[in-house]
Amino acid sequence: RLWEGLHSGCGRSFTSAVGGASLQLWEGLHSRCGRSFTGDVNQDAVEEMIQLEWIPNLSGLVQSFDQQQLANFCRILSVTISEPDVGNDDKHTLLAKNAQQKRNTSPSRAEVNQVTLLNIPGFIERLCKLATRKVSEATGTSNFLQELEEWYTWLDNTLVLDALMQIATDEAEHSSTESSDESTLATIPLRHRLPQSMKIVHEIMYKVEVLYVLCVLLMGRQRNQVHKMLAEFRLIPGLNSLFEKLIWRKYTTSNHVVHGQNENCDCSPEISFKIQFLRLLQSFSDHHENKYLLLNAQELNELSAISLKANIPEVEALVYTDRSLVCDGKKGLLTRLLTVMKREPPDSSFRFWQARAVESFLRGATSYADQMFLLKRGLLEHILFCIIDSGCKSRDVLQSYFDLLGELMKFNIDAFKRFNKYVNTEEKFQVFLTQINSSLVDSNMLVRCIVLSLDRFESQTEDVKGKFNYYALGLLSLIYFHIILLLLLLLLSLKKTVSVLLGEDRTCPCAIISYIDEPYMELDRDLLGD
Repeated sequence: RLWEGLHSGCGRSFTSAVGGASLQLWEGLHSRCGRSFTGDVNQDAVEEMIQLEWIPNLSGLVQSFDQQQLANFCRILSVTISEPDVGNDDKHTLLAKNAQQKRNTSPSRAEVNQVTLLNIPGFIERLCKLATRKVSEATGTSNFLQELEEWYTWLDNTLVLDALMQIATDEAEHSSTESSDESTLATIPLRHRLPQSMKIVHEIMYKVEVLYVLCVLLMGRQRNQVHKMLAEFRLIPGLNSLFEKLIWRKYTTSNHVVHGQNENCDCSPEISFKIQFLRLLQSFSDHHENKYLLLNAQELNELSAISLKANIPEVEALVYTDRSLVCDGKKGLLTRLLTVMKREPPDSSFRFWQARAVESFLRGATSYADQMFLLKRGLLEHILFCIIDSGCKSRDVLQSYFDLLGELMKFNIDAFKRFNKYVNTEEKFQVFLTQINSSLVDSNMLVRCIVLSLDRFESQTEDVKGKFNYYALGLLSLIYFHIILLLLLLLLSLKKTVSVLLGEDRTCPCAIISYIDEPYMELDRDLLGD
């Protein structure tokens, strides 16, 4: 009924979409073929987005779904709650988009759909439970696993078998080191372990869809409401308990394939799961007081001790954090993330998302305690190793590390001292400068951080030169030189080319007038007159 409401006349059955094991199996086995279920059944939804509130009895239908149906339903929701991508259409310049957003003050259809979902009783709570449940707790997969046995012969002749065998082997090795009943899995013949490995893939694919929906809701207008609900339903502690058992179970070479950072990357379920998990952490921590839920009680006490030792007041958000909602266990989720971050190969695309997730924890008002918490865990030395010594060539990864380094060192004299200690040779210093010089745009956040920080240090003490060695002062001098040089080049370039750039000849390849919409032409003429 719901699918008919969403796509009347489409000829597809919602029951087969959300409940059919065959379709879910087919999607799982062909995940590497670039086929997207949502892209297949919702091609027209981008131009004419479905309004969920128009569907009769939507709340009752969603509440009637079992967990398997709810997870598959999230694949459809991902289209209805995401803003449509207009692509690279020339008609949609940034200037035009900005003007359109100012004109359209009413919420978009995607935002209205988000509110509709949030008003469904128990919807977010069920998503949190589905996102954090263990593989052993998964229900409703008996028919799915029985179907797998029938497909075994077909699997033997496909590339999918290699991936499944790898997961089965990894699971056996992982279980053999544990004292739980699951350790008996290691003694089961590999052929009979395949259903268990497929059960893991099945669960991972569900969680990818659920995490995506939660991530979109976290970035919407109802962010504070969503944050409150995710905290109440203990999403972060649940993910923390799954981290080593499912999210980052084992390191294999297959996990380290470099993939692009765009959303169209054709990744395996495990890689997609990791990336979506990191994106969720980034959205959860960014400029929000609930970021401290990523720590456990002991780590929160450590932050308080850092503030006390430095004789500075505790951050208000830390003081009012509900200790009953933080992570359990010996390590919080942020600390676990730092641990796996240090193990990634230099050019792994996971580094990009890991750095973004950690950086989001530091964004907002500068917190000395937050910085010192990460500095004590060797984060600065790890970043400098990746920039200077690892030979990393990925611009995306380098930019993410430059940004993270800037947030980590901002106004923190202890961070600069650690920088001095690591960059202790002329060779390292020159490599670091070369990386900055070759990526001035990507490193601009770090450059600004260093300039502003050293300027503050200089205003606070006259003996600033005695506190920094040759390399930090040389870095400052070089950055000042680059800023002045860039300003001079910009002024000279503008003086020579402003008449060409703002000329009315639309045929000139250098003229920007062809990129400016008609309503803004008067502004252009005023500039030319000046």
